[in-house]
Amino acid sequence: MDRTTQLTARRTVHFDPVRTAASPPFTGQGETGRARTAVYDPVLPAESLHARAAQVLDGNWRGASTVPSRSLYPHQWSWDSAFIAIGLRHLSPLRAQTELETLLDAQWGDGRIPHIVFNPSVPLDAYFPSPDFWRSSTAGRAAGAPGTVQTSGIVQPPVHALAVWLVHCADPGLSRSRSFLARMYPRLAAWHRYLLHRRDLGGGGLASVVHPWEQGMDNAPSWDAPLSRVTPAPARSFRRADLDHGAAEDRPTDLDYGRYVRLAADYRDGEYADGRHADAGHGGGGHGSGTRPGGGAGARTGGGGGEFAVEDPAFNALLIASEHALARIARELGATGTARHARAERLTAALVDRLWDPAEGMFFCRDVRTDERIPERGVSGLVPLILPTLPRETAATLVRTLRGPHFGLGGTTRLVPSYDLTGHAFDPHRYWRGPAWFNTNWLVERGLRLHGELAYAAELRGALLETADTSGFAEYVDPYTGEACGALGFSWTAALTLDLLHGTAPEAAHGSTEKLRGTEKLGGAEEFGTDDEFGATEKFGEGALGGDLR
Repeated sequence: MDRTTQLTARRTVHFDPVRTAASPPFTGQGETGRARTAVYDPVLPAESLHARAAQVLDGNWRGASTVPSRSLYPHQWSWDSAFIAIGLRHLSPLRAQTELETLLDAQWGDGRIPHIVFNPSVPLDAYFPSPDFWRSSTAGRAAGAPGTVQTSGIVQPPVHALAVWLVHCADPGLSRSRSFLARMYPRLAAWHRYLLHRRDLGGGGLASVVHPWEQGMDNAPSWDAPLSRVTPAPARSFRRADLDHGAAEDRPTDLDYGRYVRLAADYRDGEYADGRHADAGHGGGGHGSGTRPGGGAGARTGGGGGEFAVEDPAFNALLIASEHALARIARELGATGTARHARAERLTAALVDRLWDPAEGMFFCRDVRTDERIPERGVSGLVPLILPTLPRETAATLVRTLRGPHFGLGGTTRLVPSYDLTGHAFDPHRYWRGPAWFNTNWLVERGLRLHGELAYAAELRGALLETADTSGFAEYVDPYTGEACGALGFSWTAALTLDLLHGTAPEAAHGSTEKLRGTEKLGGAEEFGTDDEFGATEKFGEGALGGDLR
């Protein structure tokens, strides 16, 4: 029995995703023996936005996980599954838990969560890079890649702990009965440990990405300068399956793709090893301060970095938000979570110190190789709005930038574009070089609410729901017109539409802004574990939590 069959046999739950006027009467039994207990919503008109979003997710479900798109992305993607679970929890908390469990079952021994978990029943030529390119079970053996399932060797943004906490909150009774948090916590802790130690390539406390695909915004202009150092793989050495399903003018260029392939192949051939070494001779300067906190300006790179290693604001903001979520999980499991909150506070300070430019009103990526900020304004620089302890003036400045000429929200654009409207590389249809994406807009909407900008948040929420409706749940859209681009029936668009329809407050994930700004004591002796949990032990198991909860 192959891995997908095993997972499906163990976890598949048969249910209608949501009852509509067109649904047949419920006659089946859920796992608990109660008729259709997985259905959480009342009967809705078959044509409702809620019902159609649920139908997208049901159509993209593969028995143990959800594909982002049936044609373009036929496997399980890491941060897609996190966003999908956030929406699925409103239909079936059990299916949402299964989505995350399936992903984390493919976690590597060193803690990394791979960005793709491959379905062995999908033909190799349906997606590139395919499993035979990554060779995870052989090239990744030293890093603890699983032998029973094929994965990629790179990662994606760490939104998983936030997703786990929100899924738990959807049905705490079900979660507790299945020990969901107790099983997820050690895996999430190992994931964060990997990022904070193996990926601190710049030496300033932030995690670095070693491939543009890791940050999730594949061809963002922020990558152009660091990618220019990479010799592209010959075009004849690979075939782009993505062009079978999307217009070439909407996708990354062949030159960019050749560089992506070269970076991934080099990382694979180095057995997916991460590390860092002093790289003397690279001074500070650049776009803003180039110095690291408390030290000289020499950059660090190496190991998994090679010619490409970048500290990205969105990637690190999601890591910080997930640290706050891990603190909440710790409390639910009987500890205080103060160590996690304190770590999130330190990471927020490092994020502001290294990536914030007050003169430009933006967070910028930092090229670890040159130790300089990259002067390209992208939506990644707005995502830190999701952080509850972001300094008030920083948050207020970000809101002004969001509504100013570079992003135009509330004025020239319907949704937040992925790149600066006035930038040299802006293209309203080319992937991450201008179009608006639903996951980043969901994050910005959440951040606006968190920081009290309720009118702006409501305006963005309305635009997101309208655009999801009119675009057919598109992968991304023209930020001016809402014209659909990329794949239709895209899973995270449907999932986050459901979440917006249910109107979940961001405080559910990490507490109120005021509470985390200082009225709650952080640090101290009663910690969920100690700094030792970030020590030398790299392996983890189901019982790893026990000693921390005595």
